[in-house]
Amino acid sequence: MSEVFEGYERQYCELSANLSRKCTAAGSIIDGDQKSKEISELASGLDEADVLIRKMDLEARSLQPGVKAMLLAKLREYKSDLTQLKREVKKLASAKSSQTAHEELLESGMANSHMASSDQRDRLMMSTDRLNQSSERIKDSRRAVFETEELGVSILQDLHQQRETLLNSHAKLHGVDDAIDKSKKVLTAMSRRISKNKWILGSVIGALVASSWTREKNLFQKNSPRIQ
Repeated sequence: MSEVFEGYERQYCELSANLSRKCTAAGSIIDGDQKSKEISELASGLDEADVLIRKMDLEARSLQPGVKAMLLAKLREYKSDLTQLKREVKKLASAKSSQTAHEELLESGMANSHMASSDQRDRLMMSTDRLNQSSERIKDSRRAVFETEELGVSILQDLHQQRETLLNSHAKLHGVDDAIDKSKKVLTAMSRRISKNKWILGSVIGALVASSWTREKNLFQKNSPRIQ
């Protein structure tokens, strides 16, 4: 997996957890100015989270198809997480802008304070769950990377074995070529010897024919006077 993507991912997980804690804390703030400041910081953090999401998206789409699909699936979860955070911040902003809700909060006293504490605990639990889920996703990503590396090593070993097989086959073919060349040389030598033997045999036959013809001629010449 891309180290660049992992860097963006760590930044986003830390930022997301921080924003969740701030949302939880902002929900219990009564002071209007302080709450406005917290909401402003939350909005700035959400913008930063959006930037990280876009960077992760661009990095994931530049990778190989197999890794790309895995990272885009994770990215969809982060986008869903960010959407939920935006909803929570929007609720805080709406509550801040509503004077009626603010007055009801002041009048509710201890009852609403208890509810706020309960809500705060729930938000803290949600933040912890998000951190745990992020940790699990990182572990799953590392496990997938290790499995991919093992698969790559296995493929390289198979390719090395195939290369050795091809080299051995090439060596055997080279030996066959040498044997064919030697056979050609032997056949050429035999052909030359056969031709040479043909010439010798022809010469012997010619000499025998010439000798026989000479003898016949001599006998004919010797017997010619007697016939007269």
